[in-house]
Amino acid sequence: MQESSGSPIPSARPRAKWGTITREHLVEAATEEVAAGRYKQLTIRSLAAQLGVAPMTLYRHVRDKEDLLGDVVDRLLARSWEPVTPTTDTWAWVVEAADRLRRFLVEHPAALHVFLSHPVTSPTAMARLTAMLKVLQEGGLDESSAREVYLAVHTYTLGFAALEASRARWLADYPQPEDPDTFWLASMTGPQQFADGLRALIAGGPQPRT
Repeated sequence: MQESSGSPIPSARPRAKWGTITREHLVEAATEEVAAGRYKQLTIRSLAAQLGVAPMTLYRHVRDKEDLLGDVVDRLLARSWEPVTPTTDTWAWVVEAADRLRRFLVEHPAALHVFLSHPVTSPTAMARLTAMLKVLQEGGLDESSAREVYLAVHTYTLGFAALEASRARWLADYPQPEDPDTFWLASMTGPQQFADGLRALIAGGPQPRT
């Protein structure tokens, strides 16, 4: 019998043994995909194929992609949120913590999606909240004022990151707007603008001792 021409069809990935896949395996695999910039391409089906299991197998461990992304974003956030500024330098620490979150959200569309979809109360997010409140209170604010500052800074950071990510996509399509005012407004979402706005926000709020 004559052999068929053309490239050989790649063999399917061997199925994983029953009971060997855990939620931790799913989170690890999904984290690698998101960190590599493949958040948009990530699906339960693609992840199942990567792990060598049927898609329905994954639903024994996660409700859906959104459920999985929560753990993925928490894991990625744990790697990058902590400032290197000493906690004794209250406002510098807060500014760095906010800027680290801004960069994290802009660099990881999956994280921006998660943070804008619902209040994030994952372990790392709560550890960050606790740390910031502690720094603010040790800097001289009472608990109520510290929470007020945290909410203002956090809301500003989320909004700025969302706008920055959106403007970056717009500037990629229209790198040189003819109207100089349009270009100026579109480019007002960079690290320096964020820092300037954050300092102005902080200056109008409760002030801890220095």
